[in-house]
Amino acid sequence: MFPLKEETDDLIALRNGSPKAFERIYHRYGGKLYNFIMTLSHGDRYLAEEIVQSVFIKLWEVREQIHPEKSVIFYLSTIGKNMLMNTYQRQTIEFVYRKLLSEQQVDYDTTTEEEIDRKWLENFADELIRQLPPSRQKIFILSRKEGYSNKQIAEMLNISVSTVETQLSLAMKFMRKEFQKNRDKLFVLLICLLI
Repeated sequence: MFPLKEETDDLIALRNGSPKAFERIYHRYGGKLYNFIMTLSHGDRYLAEEIVQSVFIKLWEVREQIHPEKSVIFYLSTIGKNMLMNTYQRQTIEFVYRKLLSEQQVDYDTTTEEEIDRKWLENFADELIRQLPPSRQKIFILSRKEGYSNKQIAEMLNISVSTVETQLSLAMKFMRKEFQKNRDKLFVLLICLLI
């Protein structure tokens, strides 16, 4: 099926960096992509929301490589499916890793270990939050630490809900990347706590 002229025009405009074309594509296909990811993820709403936000960020990042003769939904569903599979793969590795560690544990005071672990991770996360750009940092703190909804944050800061969602998604992407980069440090800390 060939894309409609309106879709092709939006893809050409997006490729040239048009935020308006990006918004039109987001509003036209965000719900469809969400439903697609919900089906693939067996109804995991949180994961579907995260994937949809990440997909649209990725679409913006690779906009110059877009071929307008292809359907937008082709790009979105391909990116979304790949992101979902990567997430499942990462979760599987983490599960196996935790299982392996739990099988090798010796008796120790889990309350103390959990408290140290939690405190260290909190400090590490706080340090990462301080590295975010000021406006993104504020949005992230309002959402994740103070529990405000995206709509409430948008009203407080006089910005659109989609801007809040994009900023949160970029913040989470940065945090995940930094946790991934520091995976070895986290592993060493965990081993030290277990010995």
